[in-house]
Amino acid sequence: MKKVYHLGNCTTCQAIISETKPDKKGFTMQDIRAEKITAAQLDEMKKLAGSYEALFSRRALKYKALGLKDKSLSEQDFRNYILEEYTFLKRPVVISGKQIFVGSEKKTVAALREVVGLE
Repeated sequence: MKKVYHLGNCTTCQAIISETKPDKKGFTMQDIRAEKITAAQLDEMKKLAGSYEALFSRRALKYKALGLKDKSLSEQDFRNYILEEYTFLKRPVVISGKQIFVGSEKKTVAALREVVGLE
């Protein structure tokens, strides 16, 4: 599977997509605002990433608004919040075969650039 989960209006996602060009390399693009992620998709991401927490964005505005920073969240909590509110998914999420790239850290984008460039 070759898929990119992103937000179309997120400048960080746009910059990473522009830099790595997965859409030109046969990746399916899914704007998670227009097409919500399903439980099955999220479970597949978790399998590759190792945990729901690894997919969870603490930068989401609702993280502070809901007071989540003061709570101890379980894996099930992370899963539920991501399914309820797309902004809780750390973005972009790129899946290439058995590899997953989550977020916008420089090392993640560099690794993604290598994988996309080799395909």
